[in-house]
Parts: sequence; structure tokens; C-alpha cells
Amino acid sequence: MKLDHTANGVYSIAPTPFHEDGGIDWNSVDRMTDFYFEAGCNGFTILGVLGEASKMDAEEALALAARVIRRAAGKPIIVGVSAAGFAAMRALSRKVMDMGAAAVMVAPGAGLRTDDQIAAYFRNAVEAIGEDVPWVLQDYPHSTGVVMSNNVVRRVVTENPSLAVLKHEDWPGLDKITALREWEKDGSMRRISILVGNNGLFLDFELDRGVDGANTGYAFPDMLVEMVKLSKAGRRDEAHDLFDAHLPLLRYDHQPGVGLAVRKYVLKRRGVLSSAAMRKPAPAFSAETRAEVDYLLTRLAMRDPRATQ
Repeated sequence: MKLDHTANGVYSIAPTPFHEDGGIDWNSVDRMTDFYFEAGCNGFTILGVLGEASKMDAEEALALAARVIRRAAGKPIIVGVSAAGFAAMRALSRKVMDMGAAAVMVAPGAGLRTDDQIAAYFRNAVEAIGEDVPWVLQDYPHSTGVVMSNNVVRRVVTENPSLAVLKHEDWPGLDKITALREWEKDGSMRRISILVGNNGLFLDFELDRGVDGANTGYAFPDMLVEMVKLSKAGRRDEAHDLFDAHLPLLRYDHQPGVGLAVRKYVLKRRGVLSSAAMRKPAPAFSAETRAEVDYLLTRLAMRDPRATQ
């Protein structure tokens, strides 16, 4: 199935499982794919920044996509295809869509500064991948260095009918959500799905502002699924209570650099990954960091039994 503007719920961002020697751990790939859907995710994204895509060659990336898409058996898989050039973006996009991917994810290219430059970039990207390919726009200025104003987001949405989802990771960005939803209500922008990232750090109020769900990589996707359901059911206090219980770990997990190592360690503890290894170059994961994560999980387990897994 292909992604469209009705996408909602939780689409996790998946790491790439590696062995200690840097090879892809295919058994963990299968187990991870099953885990996300058993946790209640609607789908998930591979080959993003957290998937260490930049450390993989083209053949490995295609092999990983093929394995995950096949294992998902028709459930939605989004594939990150951002690249320095449009030729590489097109090649990967067409191949994974032929495999059965639901959509691709595209971030703005480095060095874009003006609204005209940003709008032209995405028009060219869509021309390259094909107007028949649904795509997710990643708005993450803290990673890309590209700041997209509310108006330029509306312009990109308007100029590109194949844009299905905004992955909203601007920070602070709550008022951006409100502005986009207001434009949808008054008809000045078509309806799109808004899924949020930033490790879910603002998901409590982002749901209150009307987003459709999360597209992020926290190691407890089952918690994110429950939280979205509680919010959609109008059980606001319960959703916030659940969020508050996880906030210390969410914050710790969001640290630049070491955050992915923390996430892989927690997924290993939960039995999803055989190893917490990152492919080199990788940040150090010290004994002190491991002890702090263990402490956070012990405290979390007093409020959420999932942390004992």
C-alpha cells in the first residue's frame, strides 16, 4: 500500500542492526520488523539518519530495503532516499517503490537559504523520483541546517501533490502545527498528514495541537502507540501521565551523538537486537552511560512494566 494524506498513528524510525564486526545482522532485521508491528506501529522508516544510512553502500541499502519490505508483507515501509544528487535519489526511490515501499522520505539539501531555493529543490526532487511516488517531507532544521518557514511549507505542499506527509521536527514548532492546521481549515492549504519526530520530546502537546501521530525512533514504540490512542480518545490526562513517566528516558535518549547508542542498547535489552553495535565511526558508549540508562529503566519500570522487558 502507498502512503497518503490520511496516514496516522505511529511510524517508527528504525535503526539498522549490526553485528560487532559491522556487518548487517539479518536475524535482528527480521525480529525488529516483527517487533514494530507487534507493538502496534502502522509502519516504520528505514535508511534515515538513525538507520546510519550514510555508512552503507548502495548495494547494502537496497538489500536492507528488500529484506524489510518482504518481511513486512504489505505493511507500510517508508525509505529514506535523501542524497547529495538527484540521480542517486531517483535510483533508490524507483527501486524501493518497485519492491513495494509505501513512500520515500526526502530532506532538504544542504545550503538552501531562501524560500525560492527550497521550493525549487523539492520541485526538482519530485521530478527526479517521479510524480507517482508519495513522499514524506522531513522538516528537521537542527539536522539539515535548512529552516523552512510556515509559508514555504505551504508552498511546497501546494506545488507538489505527491507530498503525503510532513515529518515535523522544527523546534520550537507547536505554533507551526497550529498555523498549518488553520490553513487547512480555511482552504488555503490542502490536507496533509503531520507526523512528528524529535524523539517524541513534544508529542504530548503536539497531539493536543492536532498532529496525526509520530514518526520517531524511541525504543518504546508501544508507548507511543498507546499515547496516540489515548489522545485521540480524548483521554488527555492519561496521555500526559504516560508521557511524563517516559520523559526522563526520552530526554536522555535524545542526546546528539550518543542517543542512537542509547536507543540500540535499550532495544537490545528488550530482546529486539542481538547487539547494540553501531557501524564505525561511532560514539563511545561508556560504562557510566550504560549505568545511567539502566537506572532510568529501573525507575521507569516502577510506572510502566514495559521497561522490565
